[in-house]
Amino acid sequence: MLPNCRTLKLAHTLPTLIMACVAALGAAVVSAESGALAEDPKTPWNWSEKTVFDAVNQVRAGRDLNPESWPGDARVAVLLSYDVDNETVMGLRTGEVSIGPLSQGQYGHRVALPRIVKLMNEEQVPSTFFFPAWSLKIAPEQAPLINESGLHEIAVHGWIHELNTSLDAATEERLLRQARDEIEAISGKRPVGYRAPSWNHSPNTLSIVRKMGFLYESSLMHDDRPYELVQDGKPTGLVELPVEWILDDAPMFNPRGNRYMNPRDIMQVWIDEFDKAWEEGTMFLLTLHPHVSGHRSRIVALEGLIEHMKAKGDVWFATHEEAARYVRAQAGMD
Repeated sequence: MLPNCRTLKLAHTLPTLIMACVAALGAAVVSAESGALAEDPKTPWNWSEKTVFDAVNQVRAGRDLNPESWPGDARVAVLLSYDVDNETVMGLRTGEVSIGPLSQGQYGHRVALPRIVKLMNEEQVPSTFFFPAWSLKIAPEQAPLINESGLHEIAVHGWIHELNTSLDAATEERLLRQARDEIEAISGKRPVGYRAPSWNHSPNTLSIVRKMGFLYESSLMHDDRPYELVQDGKPTGLVELPVEWILDDAPMFNPRGNRYMNPRDIMQVWIDEFDKAWEEGTMFLLTLHPHVSGHRSRIVALEGLIEHMKAKGDVWFATHEEAARYVRAQAGMD
């Protein structure tokens, strides 16, 4: 959009006014060459083809990494993941601190996580636990609880469940590095996986994740199967293990929301998703939150799902790290 020189203060002398207009016009030209952000975001129907393609091609799905077979000739890979948000989503990330919501967050690590880890250990189901660093700093006893069996993985889910899409690049990178270092210090192992706190990428997220050398990413929704991420049209070598809102407990288990569903009805949705993944020979990835699904009336859905999957058979239960390493090897990416 060209500058409107009439908006400049009339106090300028004519030479100063001309120079200001020329400078503003030059800035507009430079901005117009920079892509999607240069054009008015409120009028996308006026965008150029380049602007539209630049926008959609920032991060895309590349080659399918679903292997021809899973370990042990299993038909389907099952990846159970837990976003251990606790107090971070109960006011800490926004600074809106209130005692009632924080008590719900403490329930997550005081009651719900032990209940879930106990079930996973009894069923011998490896799982991945994504932590905002502050969730683990508040209750570091969660790490040995998860690590004791040797089955599970701890991965990164941000610093304080910050809204990463609102941050500048330097701040986003600083927080992610802090998060990885703190989680490593508490858990005793360097995390290799990343999941964005709000399942979204800023324009800088993928570059930061790649620079930090993560093995896999698990925030996006391009596919049901594992795939390689492509950035600005170029393969990245980074494995994406995709998520999906219908395979997330939080939206449907909110008793104060208008989308609340009976846990047993949600269990049937998960079972149907699993059965189709089994038929296709692909992957079933479920995201749960201890402070949501760790309640007594809800964990029955998880128990029923595991019972169904085991009865179906030909299932490979794996952590995200195990799955990422396997598909990389099968695709010749190592």
